[in-house]
Amino acid sequence: MILNNNKILITGATSGIGKELTKRFCQLNNQVIAVGRNENRLNELAKFDSRIIPFKCDISLQSELDRLVAFIKKEHNDLNVLINNAGIQYDQTLLNETYALQKIEHEINTNLVSPIKLIALLLPLLQINSNSAIVNVSSGLALVPKTKAAVYCGTKAAIHIFSKSLRYQLNKVKVFEIIPPLVDTEMTKGRGKGKISPQRLVNEFIKAYQKNKYEINIHKVKLLRLINRISPKIADRIMNRATM
Repeated sequence: MILNNNKILITGATSGIGKELTKRFCQLNNQVIAVGRNENRLNELAKFDSRIIPFKCDISLQSELDRLVAFIKKEHNDLNVLINNAGIQYDQTLLNETYALQKIEHEINTNLVSPIKLIALLLPLLQINSNSAIVNVSSGLALVPKTKAAVYCGTKAAIHIFSKSLRYQLNKVKVFEIIPPLVDTEMTKGRGKGKISPQRLVNEFIKAYQKNKYEINIHKVKLLRLINRISPKIADRIMNRATM
């Protein structure tokens, strides 16, 4: 992939992995449409670089998603890269009474349904623009789940398989998947040890992205995949001793 002179849409751009991706792609001389729910954070992010275009949107809501797509088609029809990064995780089990249907629906919509819808709606643009790509952020939990957050694990496993299938369908648009370990973000605050920084994740991603490596296993996920291939039982024990 060519790393500069692209127009890139990044969801969940105001914190964690999304924020670091936004900054790094600006440093590589790209325009970035930064999508997030918090207007104040978006405005602060836009101060980092004049090439950041902030857009307030809750992608889990269909009306908001439609408004975003209309904006892209009207103002930025040269969009050639879509990065589906936004995600939420409720670190609860279905036995927890506070884990209501509303939370389950929100988690599924944000992590799975909305990225698929966004791809479907923007694919006509991506198909006609050069150096086009879709990047989906899944998780090591898509490969080996943990006890808590079964819905999150399920959505990320679905994104993993969806990305692979979509890659078979598309010829012109390249489909990448970032498979992170535990990353030091707001979502993982107070959980787990041995986290990597968003900066390290983006460093690894950019190197693989440039070389057209489509499934990008970040840091410890490389080892996790190897262990899971040799002994799934050991991989399960490892993941359920840890707290992701």
